[in-house]
Amino acid sequence: MNFIKKKKLRIGILGGTFDPAHLGHLTISKIAKKKFNLNIVLWIITEKNPFKKKALLSLNERFLHSKKITKKTRYIKVKFLEKKIKSKYNINLIKYIKRINPSINIYYIMGADSLINFNKWKKWKEIIKLCKIIVFDRKGFKSKAFKSKALIYMDKSQWKFIKFKKVNISSSQIRKIW
Repeated sequence: MNFIKKKKLRIGILGGTFDPAHLGHLTISKIAKKKFNLNIVLWIITEKNPFKKKALLSLNERFLHSKKITKKTRYIKVKFLEKKIKSKYNINLIKYIKRINPSINIYYIMGADSLINFNKWKKWKEIIKLCKIIVFDRKGFKSKAFKSKALIYMDKSQWKFIKFKKVNISSSQIRKIW
């Protein structure tokens, strides 16, 4: 990941199983890039989300599909780094990136549904010290997200809620069709 060594870099991280990746992931990545002047958006694929059942698609299928739908968007880099950093936890990924480039600005991108359980993530309080949190509205999750333990804990300067013209699709909806 040589691109991380560049000075004054602003990166977004969108983590998940991407089971499968879809237009919604692409849309929020594009909005985050534009709104926060990001140089790169990393799609960090995890082998297994601890809050979900087993993935429908294999890790390789999810990785290849993510690469395929982002191929025209050069600033999105699809990565699987769990073996390289020897961890599946976001805090360790963020620390790994910060070791490579301490001056990097990290923006962690998530949906409102993820914010609801954010306080259950490993070392979540440390994550919000190391990055800004960008929360994208998701239909049916806004009110619960605004009552989440993590959001109540966070200072207003640590997070930003983004309302946008939603793409009415989710990975779970796609899996039901398959």
